[in-house]
Amino acid sequence: MPDEMSRPLIRGRPEGGASRRLEASMSDPGAPLVGILGTGDFSRSLARRLVASGYQVVVGSRTPKRSVALFPEEAEVTSQMEAASQADLVFVAVFPEHHSTLVELKPALAGKTLVDVSNGLRINLDGPSNAERLADLFPESSVVKGFNTISAWSLQMGPRDGSRQVYLCSDSSKAKTSVMQLCRRLGFIPVDMGLLSSSLELENLPLYLFPSWRLPILCMLCLFVFFYLYNFLRDVLQPYVTTGKSAFYKMPIETVNVTLPSVALVLISLVYLPGLCAAFLQLWWGTKYNRFPNWLDRWLTRRKQFGLCSFLCAVLHAIYSLCLPMRKSARYKLLDQAFKQVKAGTEESWVDEEVWRMELYLSAGIMALGLLSLLAVTSLPSVANAVNWREFTFIQSSLGYSALSMATVHTLLFGWDRAFDPAQYRFHLPPTFILVLILPLAVLLGRLALFVPCVARRLKQIRRGWEKSRHIRFTLPDDGCRNGLEDESFERAVEEVKVLKQRPNNGELGELYGLYKQATVGDVNIGISKDEAMIAYIDLVEMLKKKIGF
Repeated sequence: MPDEMSRPLIRGRPEGGASRRLEASMSDPGAPLVGILGTGDFSRSLARRLVASGYQVVVGSRTPKRSVALFPEEAEVTSQMEAASQADLVFVAVFPEHHSTLVELKPALAGKTLVDVSNGLRINLDGPSNAERLADLFPESSVVKGFNTISAWSLQMGPRDGSRQVYLCSDSSKAKTSVMQLCRRLGFIPVDMGLLSSSLELENLPLYLFPSWRLPILCMLCLFVFFYLYNFLRDVLQPYVTTGKSAFYKMPIETVNVTLPSVALVLISLVYLPGLCAAFLQLWWGTKYNRFPNWLDRWLTRRKQFGLCSFLCAVLHAIYSLCLPMRKSARYKLLDQAFKQVKAGTEESWVDEEVWRMELYLSAGIMALGLLSLLAVTSLPSVANAVNWREFTFIQSSLGYSALSMATVHTLLFGWDRAFDPAQYRFHLPPTFILVLILPLAVLLGRLALFVPCVARRLKQIRRGWEKSRHIRFTLPDDGCRNGLEDESFERAVEEVKVLKQRPNNGELGELYGLYKQATVGDVNIGISKDEAMIAYIDLVEMLKKKIGF
């Protein structure tokens, strides 16, 4: 006990070889010795993470004495040649334009795994990639591309505060496996991206600037400008031109507040319109195996971004609406109305119709915003990964259409009977809500059309592999019966009955006649539908062909 009390609580940095002895005692003896070429921010963060995970680390530097203080004491900082000679796995953490300076290390790196963590300065679509150039410089080494999408901050703080996925690719499966094991030990999730030819795509990943957001944001801005100018013409410019009354004070708040819900409703309609287009195209083609046009394919992959842009506009609309009574102009209008009421001697200004309209209008708007909030939350990757496909589809489709419906009702209640008021057509322009309602009403009507049983059934068949051009039997798993829509097969069976080698017996003829009449007319009470009768007729003919001969 006295000896333990006399020991220092914090040890000083060991000197010389003591550092390596301490490092070896703390590290897993079965783990490979990891080398790092380079002493930048990424190298320091990587060294700290490796040491914390129990690896032995040796850092190669051109000026080891100057760089030793930047790294943890468990990591040895030495020359690049010595680090390359000692390490089993080497991280090349130098800029790609300096890869050529490492050529003198080629003998020391022969047969070892090199991990290239570099990125380019701009998007490279032509190639070759930095990793492929490095593989050409070191043909006797196994090059693995990886860790280039992980920031120094993520390495230093661990996977808790950064991305957990590490993309890897290499032509050597053995080298890639060893790096994948290292990733897991560091607390990250390795993702195999295939051969080294995929490295060009990995190097471009950190350079993209919201590629999937460009179209939605552009649409949002264009819609905002259009509706803002439209509202400006009707609500600001028209009073000034016709009566000389200045209403330019409306531009910062009121005009923006009328514009935002218009943009939000059109954007949420654009979320569900491409799905309808895809469904009607599949019904038209009679198959799901035809590729959609490029514009529709891009549109389908941007629906999440369109929805989030719609949610942003809806939230801003709610905030602007809450701020409307706080404006000085609103207070002046309230005082003017009160003065006019007193002057007119009106004791009560209650109007049931306006009260009910406002109550329903606000209630529908709150419900729409709540449903949009739920859609926005479930679009987060962490939430989306926690629900199964059926739950995700229910939220994004069923609740999504509910949000679109409530937003449409909210707009209809806002408009009320203004569409029939000639005074609302300023400059002969219809009220804004009329323009806005065209697209959501069209989407809702299209969705109702897909709910028609015959249309929904055919679409379900197509999406499960049925094709119009191929007359095959097809059974939906939840039908409980077989679906007989193969007219060509039925007609062929009718003709085949006429050329059988022998005449069927009376019982078989009676069964054939009953099934034929039920399949074509549908007035025979035999307990099956026309489609079922058609299938049964085809099966009976096939049996007779085998029994009698054809």
